[in-house]
Amino acid sequence: MTSRAQDRPEVLRYTAFSADPAGGNPAGVVLDAAGLDDAAQLAIAAELGYSETAFLTAPPAGLGGEPGRAFTVRYFSPRAEVPFCGHATVAAAIAFAERHGPGDLLFATPAGTVPVTVAEVDGALRATLTSVEPAVLDVKDDDLDEALGALGWQRSELDPAFPPRIAYAGARHLVLAAATRSRLADLAYDFDRLTAFMHSLDLTTLQLVWRESETVFHVRDPFPVGGVVEDPVTGAAAAAFGAYARELGLVAEDAVLTLHQGTDLGRPGELAVALRAGDARVRVSGTGTRIPEDG
Repeated sequence: MTSRAQDRPEVLRYTAFSADPAGGNPAGVVLDAAGLDDAAQLAIAAELGYSETAFLTAPPAGLGGEPGRAFTVRYFSPRAEVPFCGHATVAAAIAFAERHGPGDLLFATPAGTVPVTVAEVDGALRATLTSVEPAVLDVKDDDLDEALGALGWQRSELDPAFPPRIAYAGARHLVLAAATRSRLADLAYDFDRLTAFMHSLDLTTLQLVWRESETVFHVRDPFPVGGVVEDPVTGAAAAAFGAYARELGLVAEDAVLTLHQGTDLGRPGELAVALRAGDARVRVSGTGTRIPEDG
């Protein structure tokens, strides 16, 4: 997998949560990152400019999984390493499956062990990741006021049925629900102010949501801490949102939620979020495809 011309591992480009290279969320994928130190991985991520790039290396001892299908995975945004990234996980799994066949994979990430299954569905590869153990935390009033101030939102524009919370399923996300689709669509925020706020609470994105129906949601994710104004389609935040919605009794314990994201950016994508009664972990599924080199 090494490019002799550049004397570095091959860097693949895939989009996740869409079968269209122009949709979904682009991610970099390095299937063999052996020999790349932190600086080299960050440089590759910054060069690509995608919200995240996944780097795969040999698994830690005792991880388990099928031989040759278990890996250590690290994720870098253009600015820093992040503990977990859902769309880059899906992209990496589909890139691997295209070369070695569908089946089960096991990823040792900084956030914990993440099983991934890739299956062929209606002629296309579809990946399902299982999150780490999730958590849902309260938000202080002062922190909520600062988040809304950075967004330019008012409390009156929030959906009172969806209390603000910090949700975690591998990374921390502040969940805020807009009362209207037009409020969600009109996103223009103070980049530096939101960045500082998010660093203060160790947030990866803000998960902004609007409920269309019982199980259908539209979402957006500002990501200034990663050097990106907005993440097009966000698997880690989708997992966190699933845990949040179940914890607060906003959806059934057994449910499959459909999240639409990226439409407002012109990169539509779709995530399926599966919740199972008696199982705290959340499953996030989506398709993906390679982005042509001239794309």
